[in-house]
Amino acid sequence: MDLKELITFRTIIQEGNFTKAATKLNYAQSTITNQVQRLEKEMGIQLFKRGWDAELTASGQIFAVEIDKLIQHWNQVTEQAKALQREEIGSLRIGGLASIFEHVLPSSLQQFQELKPKVACHFVSGNTDSLSRAVLQNQLDFAICGEPTDFSSFSFEPLYNESISFIVANNHPLAERNGIISFEELLNYQMIVGGNTCLYYLRLAKQYSHYTETPFLYTVNQISAIPSFVQRIPSVGAVLDSTALPTNVVKIHVELKDSAIPVGLLQLRNTEYNSSSKNLFMQYVKENSPQMIIS
Repeated sequence: MDLKELITFRTIIQEGNFTKAATKLNYAQSTITNQVQRLEKEMGIQLFKRGWDAELTASGQIFAVEIDKLIQHWNQVTEQAKALQREEIGSLRIGGLASIFEHVLPSSLQQFQELKPKVACHFVSGNTDSLSRAVLQNQLDFAICGEPTDFSSFSFEPLYNESISFIVANNHPLAERNGIISFEELLNYQMIVGGNTCLYYLRLAKQYSHYTETPFLYTVNQISAIPSFVQRIPSVGAVLDSTALPTNVVKIHVELKDSAIPVGLLQLRNTEYNSSSKNLFMQYVKENSPQMIIS
């Protein structure tokens, strides 16, 4: 049984006889007859009563009721099979925080290309706000970032916790302090922080709200660039704990409540079909994520 035989059977029913069906399908009438005979032989039943008109047998009537569903199912299965084949030569668009571009994504890509050497991967760095918008607009297949502000359109699978760290140049007055520094004391210094769409901004804003004074702030949307500013400007920088630091920039111990920030896999909610390539790369991201897995 093949799709051509099923389409021929349906066309005969629609047109009322073999001759009209042959004309519509641009087949010789002998081809139509042969296809029906093959279908009957394969199924072990007689579909049509022999005669000029295409009169269905009782068995043929039962088969005719289901013919549209059979053809639709055949097409769906075929398309799925073709989709699987296309995945071997397709592409993935992946977004991530700057902190995961040093180890997580390179290691994941190395493993991925061994099984999917013909699937191209395109990587985009950004903060949680820009990455979630890109996922929402179907510009990215998925992203590794913080929790979105609005969960209604997304599925978020936590992988590990990031935390907020404070940094200064090694000639800054606070660099010499060995003990824990209160958050209130930071209000006396200029601070360089991520923009108001960065995943930790709300956590810092919550801390500021406890005090009547607020620090003078400079904002930099790219968190990974903040250490470079701190090197040259007398200030305190707020970064993620995994942010790479130059040799003349150090972390200081600041008392900060609720500094943990979940980082995970962000994709659209109710995605009907995840390609095997997408699932495979996400699995490698999970395996290569920092050992701060959320319980």
